[in-house]
Amino acid sequence: MTPSARATPAPKLLTPADHALVMIDFQSQMAFATKSIDPIVLRTNAALVAHAAAGFKVPTILTTVAEKTFSGPMFTEITDAFPGQKMLDRTSMNTWEDGPVIENVNRIGKKRIVLAGLWTSVCIVGPALSALDQGFEVYVIADACGDVSNEAHDRAIDRMVQAGAQPMTSVQYLLELQRDWARGDTYEMTTGVARRFAGAYGIGLNYARAMFGGHE
Repeated sequence: MTPSARATPAPKLLTPADHALVMIDFQSQMAFATKSIDPIVLRTNAALVAHAAAGFKVPTILTTVAEKTFSGPMFTEITDAFPGQKMLDRTSMNTWEDGPVIENVNRIGKKRIVLAGLWTSVCIVGPALSALDQGFEVYVIADACGDVSNEAHDRAIDRMVQAGAQPMTSVQYLLELQRDWARGDTYEMTTGVARRFAGAYGIGLNYARAMFGGHE
């Protein structure tokens, strides 16, 4: 029997109101050894995710590990999107084993968790598998994660996907939250974030706007 099409989105698509974003260990010491992605690209992608979440008012947890004693501060590209927000500093490599982080997850009360951070095979795999085990849906922004090698990153993504996590990219995250260019209240914010952080796509938006008054 031929299915009947409906003009409605799939329930697995993210919306600004249905998830919490957890940004993990975007810190100097972690970035020094990251080789699976260029550090400039990593910082740009992380900034895109942070500013998208802030613009769409997605509840966001920012967490670091040993900030004062070893790993250093979180990237300013992220903290600039959330001025004044407290960092939750941990000793545990697995964010999901940290009491204050879990208190915030429960306070926010979303069934979906979106993860991004360093390193993929440790600080993202840990909370991803733990959250899945406890009944959460987990999404991983793969190009806003990095690891000590391509192999380490790729196998970590494989492991999480096999366990049920859903991979996505930073631009995909931004555009999935907007979803419809007719949503005028977030149109300028979305295109503004894209123009600043979305690489060649952003360059194209700048060009179209400057030369032709382009509008999606």
